[in-house]
Amino acid sequence: MTVPRRNSTQYYYFSINASYIECETLYSPHHSDVVMTAENGLKIQVPAVRLRPFVTPEGLSGRFRMTVDQNNKILAFERLR
Repeated sequence: MTVPRRNSTQYYYFSINASYIECETLYSPHHSDVVMTAENGLKIQVPAVRLRPFVTPEGLSGRFRMTVDQNNKILAFERLR
């Protein structure tokens, strides 16, 4: 008998407040990943490319949600506010 797999989509929430100068490292070839602490206390490695679309001339700020599948593949990274 086969047991159906549960949908194990997980959500991680982050609050970010960084100046534009701090965000410049997101575009460095030496910094392809950023380690951030999620609101639940877990340290999560996020590809810098996921943050770049949200950088403005003022920097990067807001609350974000990252959705991952059961294999920790990022399905979505979005600004909530």
